[in-house]
Amino acid sequence: MRILIINPPHPSIGSRIPREQLPPLGLLCIGGPLIDDGHDVRLLDAEFGPMPLAEIVQGAVAIKPEAILLGHSGSTSGHPIVAELTRRLRAAIPDAWIIYGGVFPTYHWREVLAQEPQIDAIVRGEGEETAPRLIRALESRQPLLAIRGIAFRHDGVAVGTPPAPVIADLDSFRIGWELIDHRRYSYWGNKRAVVVQFSRGCPHLCNYCGQRGFWTRWRHRDPKKLAAEIAWLHRVHGVEVINFADENPSASRKAWKAFLEALIAENVNLTLVGSTRADDIVRDADILHLYKKAGCERFLMGMENTDKATLDLIRKGGSTTKDREAIRLLRQHGILSMATWVVGFEEETNRDLWRGLRQLLSYDPDQIQTLYVTPHRWTPFFRIATERRVIQTDQRYWDYKHQVLATRHMAPWRLLLWVKCIEAIVQLRPKALWRVLFHRDPKLRHAMRWYTRMGRRVWPFEIMSFLFRERRLADGPTLAAFWGAPQDAEEEALASKQKERSIAAFDAEATPNAAEQAA
Repeated sequence: MRILIINPPHPSIGSRIPREQLPPLGLLCIGGPLIDDGHDVRLLDAEFGPMPLAEIVQGAVAIKPEAILLGHSGSTSGHPIVAELTRRLRAAIPDAWIIYGGVFPTYHWREVLAQEPQIDAIVRGEGEETAPRLIRALESRQPLLAIRGIAFRHDGVAVGTPPAPVIADLDSFRIGWELIDHRRYSYWGNKRAVVVQFSRGCPHLCNYCGQRGFWTRWRHRDPKKLAAEIAWLHRVHGVEVINFADENPSASRKAWKAFLEALIAENVNLTLVGSTRADDIVRDADILHLYKKAGCERFLMGMENTDKATLDLIRKGGSTTKDREAIRLLRQHGILSMATWVVGFEEETNRDLWRGLRQLLSYDPDQIQTLYVTPHRWTPFFRIATERRVIQTDQRYWDYKHQVLATRHMAPWRLLLWVKCIEAIVQLRPKALWRVLFHRDPKLRHAMRWYTRMGRRVWPFEIMSFLFRERRLADGPTLAAFWGAPQDAEEEALASKQKERSIAAFDAEATPNAAEQAA
């Protein structure tokens, strides 16, 4: 089958500042198995530009696909664009199957299928095994009810099959690197770059996280195989920067240490950037020299807040002591630290934010990223926030970079003022400026200057957008009225072993006649 995979353009400025682009790893993970299944697969990355919708449709028509697959890593805020794009694709290519995947459609499949008739099916959860099975069934008109991990319409009614099983061996499906031209993708200041995953999932229980339940449980790739793949990307395609998409790659000290040692043995000059937890850095104090030797240049650490009541509310499980120690240890080993700081909790006051700023200054991070709490319907935090008022009903702004929920004691303009002041004070304090201008390590100096240049463009853009582009409601609907009932009972997108019996029963009940009608 001729298959077109589309990476839709995303509204967030972060997708195109500073005019650098990372490849869509999730779509490449689907593309590899489809190619190996014998299909003719093309990728259209519409993030470049970004491409206007009319141009995307024109490019799709030229390829004449029999199936179109779409998905985006920022799937909640990207959904309105997917909806509009698929409507246009359906009008231009009426006979093509349109298949949609990602975190948002995984959980909102009922609403998507009800509101978007042009979308034929949704892949829920991991797609490496599910997408090829779905394509084979569509190609041969085989039953769809027997395919786990999808949603579609059966007799005009949206139907979701039981969750697909967790992919236990992440090395059993390869990434379709041949779908991209590596020369087009760069990061970290025009350095050729890719995104990889060492692991999927997270063993921690932060109740606001929209990713933890999607992957169901933490797993990791074979350390030596991933190290060899990264080395191949460097030697064959000239890749210089590896951006880890993992929520928590270092969750297993043993596995992460084995990966670092394997990559060091490959003897390649790379820059590694990613996210981890402060307590993992403190735990690994005795092997941080391996981090540095392998090429680790920056770690983003989700510190979220320094208020104990807030940390307890979101079940973060961290501590200010470990946060501060992690930053100190990273600096000691020549690795940059980025602290994420989340605002927008209901009871925040000026005093809370002032205390938070002082705490951040005492941490002394190299970089800061400020985010707004964003309640996803499938997370436990959504249930806590169901009665809070939504002030931003435009789904394109549900991207963690915009305030979407009202706070009891603070107007949106005041919270924005606090956020921008905190960012400016932390990034422009004398210690930070000294490192940007005179850090003794030229690689770290380059990294900090690149981040500063990016901030100079994003910071004023977000203020202008708040003032002149965004529209907020003074008295919006409750969160429950806006999104619907909580879905935390469905948080795990993939099937655990305990669920296999119900899946087998469902497969047995799927009659060929009904499945053929659904197909």
